[in-house]
Amino acid sequence: LKDNFNQAEILNDFFKSKSLDSKLLDTNNLKTLNLPKSCLICSNELMEKIGGKSDLLKISRNVGSTNLIVLKSDESKYEIKKDLGGAFLEISCTDVGDVIIEIIYQIISSEKYSFSDKKTHALINMAKKVAKTDVTVFIHGPTGTGKEVISNFIHQNSERAENPFVAINCAAIPENMLEAMLFGHEKGAFTGASSANKGIFRAADTGTLLLDEISEMPLSLQAKLLRVLQEKKVTPIGGQRDIEVDVRVIATTNRDMIEEVQEKKFREDLYYRLNVFPIETSNLSERPNDIIPISVALLKRHSSIENIPLISKEAQNILENYTWPGNVRELENVLQRAIVLSEDNIINQKDIMIDSSISEKLYANQDSNNNNRRAVQA
Repeated sequence: LKDNFNQAEILNDFFKSKSLDSKLLDTNNLKTLNLPKSCLICSNELMEKIGGKSDLLKISRNVGSTNLIVLKSDESKYEIKKDLGGAFLEISCTDVGDVIIEIIYQIISSEKYSFSDKKTHALINMAKKVAKTDVTVFIHGPTGTGKEVISNFIHQNSERAENPFVAINCAAIPENMLEAMLFGHEKGAFTGASSANKGIFRAADTGTLLLDEISEMPLSLQAKLLRVLQEKKVTPIGGQRDIEVDVRVIATTNRDMIEEVQEKKFREDLYYRLNVFPIETSNLSERPNDIIPISVALLKRHSSIENIPLISKEAQNILENYTWPGNVRELENVLQRAIVLSEDNIINQKDIMIDSSISEKLYANQDSNNNNRRAVQA
């Protein structure tokens, strides 16, 4: 509601940039509207002009709105007050800056992610396009750059969204168990198989299967996976017949797959079968405008709505100017520490604990350590 609300247009433009159905309204035309399951946002000045909280709630209910947010700017203290089970929120702040706008967006949006950088906008637009098809997707990118988030986004925006999304980390399952988990097994197929198991491919039937860190899959299984992708059939261990499956496959890796193929660590035919539509994710340092939106989304994940912390400008500067070698995972760790250390629900400069000397060495050595581990396994 734009009456007595200087920031209304800024909020409206921001929400539209996030593809939300946002409209600028005033109280004069509100009586003729029906806005079911919507969220009304207005200023404290308008609430007082109307007659207070109870009268504003009546107006909100009359148009079918299920949520109401009152913004009190020019206040000395940041605070979020919740009432009516969260249907009414009152946000007090000194000014309506970028972080407050992101907090409001996170409160009203059902999305599990947030972004602002042009590079990520291009990535999301590409993911939306590929989601409308049923092709196999191969997502490449460094650790902690959101490969699984993009995979889930593709599934949620596809025609398979109402069906299962099943993820398996190929690096986390021992080789002797991975085949049975992927393709299933019959009762008595091996020692300990006291009952049959249909396997993850069949569990994901009509939905999407995410093969995370597929570069870690043993060569012995890669040929069997290739056959499943080609024929769209699985044969459980100990089984005598093929079972048809309808699964959209998304694979991810943090490795240079051309190098893996050249070194005979990954089958070339399987690589090309998976790499129908390649997508690249990038380091957080390459998309600095994402740092604050992602930070607010992470703070919401680890806080109740009324306790979402505000990030001070000094703390924002630290977050935006650090290189984040560990990407979003490292950022999440730092923010969880900050939540513990913060006072009055505000994250200040002193609350940001980053041990860059350790993190940079850790993530710089990560690839070489993984290569050494694979060499030992081989």
